[in-house]
Amino acid sequence: MGIYKYINELYKKPKANLNELWKKRLIEWRRSSSIVKLEKPTRIDKARSLGYKAKKGFFVVRVRVKRGGRQRPSLHGAGRRSKTQRRKKILGKSYKWIAEERASKNFKNCEVLNSYEIAKDGLYYWFEVILMDRVIVRTYPDYGWVGDSKGRAFRGKTSAGKKSRGLRNKGKGAEKLRPSLRAHSGKGK
Repeated sequence: MGIYKYINELYKKPKANLNELWKKRLIEWRRSSSIVKLEKPTRIDKARSLGYKAKKGFFVVRVRVKRGGRQRPSLHGAGRRSKTQRRKKILGKSYKWIAEERASKNFKNCEVLNSYEIAKDGLYYWFEVILMDRVIVRTYPDYGWVGDSKGRAFRGKTSAGKKSRGLRNKGKGAEKLRPSLRAHSGKGK
């Protein structure tokens, strides 16, 4: 087995395999801000498999997203009692997609390439989002498309976005997913 396979095995059960280091990391990540630019990825095996390269223009950002459901905003004394109920709101997006959007909003000159989950506890999810500088990366061979696709994360063009939109399904049963959910009045999902 190569080194990346060993790293992959470690992260299958990180709490058991990395015990003290894992606890120390989570404590540190909870205290740090919600979006942190990193020098190198925490999980090099996962980052490399998703397209990360250790060259100019590519970098990784750790994003913290709060877990749990979302609630509708409360109506302060407006309308009838029956209309002021705050039922649980079901998100149409995955937490990964939300993390990608937040990273993209923070680094406006960059595009999201991909992302992966690195940890979770009772309160938060942590994702590492791979970003690329639009100006530098489009000069590389095979990356010319970066200059043409602005705001990939917001338009659901990343892997997490496509999965949330249901675009991993094709053929029978997926007729209302393309070209978009809005085009079919949200009947697809």
